[in-house]
Amino acid sequence: MAYNFTNTDDASPDSLTDLCLTCVSQNLECFCVKRPDGSLCFREAVLFPQELADQLLAKMATEGLLNDSTVGVFRNCEYLRLRRACIRTARISAEAFQKALCPHRLLELDASRVNADLTIPDILQGLATNRHCQVRPECVKFCYLMACPHSIVKMFFFSSLLISQKSLQRLFLTGLTMSSLEEPIWYRFSSLQGLRSLSLANVDFYHSGLVDVCSLPRLESLDLSNTSITNLTPLLGLKERLRSLTLYQIKRLEMSTSQILEILGQFNVLQHLDISDDKQFTSDVARQLLEQSGILPALVSLDVSGRKQVTDTAVKAFVDERPGMAFVGLLATDAGFSDFLSGEGNLKVAGEANETQICEALRRYSEREGFVREALFHLFSLTHVMEKPRHDILKLVVVGMKNHPATLNVQLAGSACVFNLTKQDLAAGMPVRLLSVVTQLLLEAMKTFPNHQQLQKNCLLSLCSDRILQEVPFNRFEAAKLVMQWLCNHEDQNMQRMAVAIISILAAKLSTEQTAQLGAELFIVKQLLHIVRQKATQGVVDATLKFTLSALWNLTDESPTTCQHFIENQGLDLFIKVLESFPTDSSIQQKVLGLLNNIAEVRELHGELMVQGFLDHICPLLHSPDVEVSYFAAGILAHLMSRGKEAWVLSSNLWSLLLEQLHDVIMRWPPPDCEMVAYRSFNPFFPLLECFHTPGVQLWAAWAMQHVCSKNASRYCSMLLEEGGLQQLERIHKHPQTHKDVKLLAESILEGLQRHRARTGQPASAYTSRHPPPQ
Repeated sequence: MAYNFTNTDDASPDSLTDLCLTCVSQNLECFCVKRPDGSLCFREAVLFPQELADQLLAKMATEGLLNDSTVGVFRNCEYLRLRRACIRTARISAEAFQKALCPHRLLELDASRVNADLTIPDILQGLATNRHCQVRPECVKFCYLMACPHSIVKMFFFSSLLISQKSLQRLFLTGLTMSSLEEPIWYRFSSLQGLRSLSLANVDFYHSGLVDVCSLPRLESLDLSNTSITNLTPLLGLKERLRSLTLYQIKRLEMSTSQILEILGQFNVLQHLDISDDKQFTSDVARQLLEQSGILPALVSLDVSGRKQVTDTAVKAFVDERPGMAFVGLLATDAGFSDFLSGEGNLKVAGEANETQICEALRRYSEREGFVREALFHLFSLTHVMEKPRHDILKLVVVGMKNHPATLNVQLAGSACVFNLTKQDLAAGMPVRLLSVVTQLLLEAMKTFPNHQQLQKNCLLSLCSDRILQEVPFNRFEAAKLVMQWLCNHEDQNMQRMAVAIISILAAKLSTEQTAQLGAELFIVKQLLHIVRQKATQGVVDATLKFTLSALWNLTDESPTTCQHFIENQGLDLFIKVLESFPTDSSIQQKVLGLLNNIAEVRELHGELMVQGFLDHICPLLHSPDVEVSYFAAGILAHLMSRGKEAWVLSSNLWSLLLEQLHDVIMRWPPPDCEMVAYRSFNPFFPLLECFHTPGVQLWAAWAMQHVCSKNASRYCSMLLEEGGLQQLERIHKHPQTHKDVKLLAESILEGLQRHRARTGQPASAYTSRHPPPQ
């Protein structure tokens, strides 16, 4: 189905109407009660404006929320009156359709690609029960009634005709199933006497059905694309009134070119003709049509895309003979390359010769996968050299990808175009809402084609964008899982770097629960440790190593299960090796110690860390001239010493020495220039503040809290207030055993909280994101 953006300005917020409809459709059960059959009914009889009722139904259908239960709200025709009913791709039964939708005075019904349980005969049978969708048999006896001298009879006729004019006029049944052998005559299309437009594209529709359709007295537009009709002769019954005829990809036609043209030649009022075909059949019907003088004199739109033997000369002659021509479809033909057919003027052209033609093709053929693939292929060549953001073109790519999620070639070409249109600085100029939609489509493509290396590469290249990863809303948890799965199955070094970069940023954006769930997958931890081991063995410090360390740092944050996996897979020994391999690289040391801080927060793992060999590597880093390195080394020691001297398994002299050094080092730290680390919550610090007999431990926790609150007050002061930190700090500040240095830091934090409350009036809600600062 075509994807429609709710606003013409993609950078603007959703309209209030759209937001309200989204709220109602997504929370329908909150406003409803259930009938005995399980269908929903509004608790109160709320009168919807008719247009809003149509919009609500369409919203529920497009968002996958329309089913036998939810469609029940439309049973009340007095309060939810439908005129233009869209149930595209919905999953509803024939019974639910008949009860909820058929009683309405419908002007239009779009049931394209609904689930297979609702067939065309079901729809026709349901509509046949609606007196507004038919003309009574006696109403069609026009000649008899008009000849009748009695005025009351004439009044009856005109009132019936009025009902006919208000009956169903437009019916779209694209992709549905006939599933019937011989239906009763009153369930056929001829019962819908008011129909003006009918689409049967991609339906197993045969000759007998065409005869039935062509008896409709008011039909002006007919789409028979990709049906099984074998003969066009019944169409002659419509030759005096048919304005639009679509015969795209008629695969079983048993007529010669001359026979086809003989029939088409009788349609003197036809304005729109589509005989395109993306299967590249060898028929020369397009060539002969273009060369036949005087045929189809009223034509303003001709589509011959995909047809061979079409030339610019023939097209120009055809158009010159019909000055009113407004469109020609020439994609995948040999035509469209002359200036006359550029598509820049009044004559629109769908083709491949230039950007204008390609964009026109994407707009017109969004539901034809062969043409979408062809147009995207040609668009890709143009997007290489685009230097300015083109959200108009990206929207067209989005529509094509959304309409054909299971077609590999469409997703492959589409994802390649997405990368070219959003790479480097181009993404910065794209609306966030548009980037959100396209990012989710990339994830769907990765999920659908997990083993196609080039497609996965295209999607990773597009995802590896600071704008997308940092600012655009999408399912980051799903994205992290998909990227990790790719990482575990591929060894491409360039792509490996991008994958771990994406994971390291995504992991920082996840909630605590999501991070824990992701890190709990053992294969993820194993793969990341494998990459670190490779780099440590090679003695290489590169972006891949740094991003992998950051990813592990974030995944172990407040996730005991992930920390356990890390220890069980020799992660501790590996990280000591990393410290030994890169003894002077402070950025590597910071990431390693940051992760080990997360391990130290898990009391059950203290036994793994409280060994002399481990502390021999940590204690020297406590005195590092880099505050960031010293800070994390101090944090590890603070957590290990927080349980008191009785839990310390090493020498008591070392205990006393470390406690003294911890306090002394912290008091000598200069205020960092920027925020060193970001936290999801202050919960790991609160137990440390209670360690009155180890003031160095208290001091580290207070310094850490004061640091982030002073560097990012709007975020961390709100978080601290939300988590009850105000009361905790006030108690610590007043406690007689609290060291004076700790009291000074607590007092500084309390003053900051007071200033924040004075500025904001109300404490802000807590934040859930914690991650190492960007490198």
